[in-house]
Amino acid sequence: MIAGLPPRRRQLRRKAGYTLIEVLIVLAIIALLVALVGPRLFALYDGAKAKTTNTQIANLKTALDTMQIDIGRYPTEQEGLTLLVQSPGQGVTNWSGPYLSSAELPKDGWGNPFVYVPAPEGGQPQVESLGADGKPGGTGTAADIIK
Repeated sequence: MIAGLPPRRRQLRRKAGYTLIEVLIVLAIIALLVALVGPRLFALYDGAKAKTTNTQIANLKTALDTMQIDIGRYPTEQEGLTLLVQSPGQGVTNWSGPYLSSAELPKDGWGNPFVYVPAPEGGQPQVESLGADGKPGGTGTAADIIK
């Protein structure tokens, strides 16, 4: 009990809010938590983008294989992945697509288009993601994903 103060002031004193020091201590604790946990969350987020991109590449390759069974070949460099979702019209027989569930080609986990590398003679084509930076090469999250 606070001695020497009238009863009304004592009551107001007990109902007083937080001091500036208390608020600053709480803010400092929150800032420390964000500084410690934040980078780990961003690493998980980037890892999820890479996993999503790997899954999308696997789906594109499956669709390419299905289309190859139908038309007897993989797309040319000019046709690219677009042949999976758009009918080529005259000249390509047995195309029974679209071979993807959506009408548009998916983008990688970072919002960049996939790169199609045509199959060498008798080989498999490659589908690539250029990573977070959207440029060839790189390390870490900017590394290319090639399947």
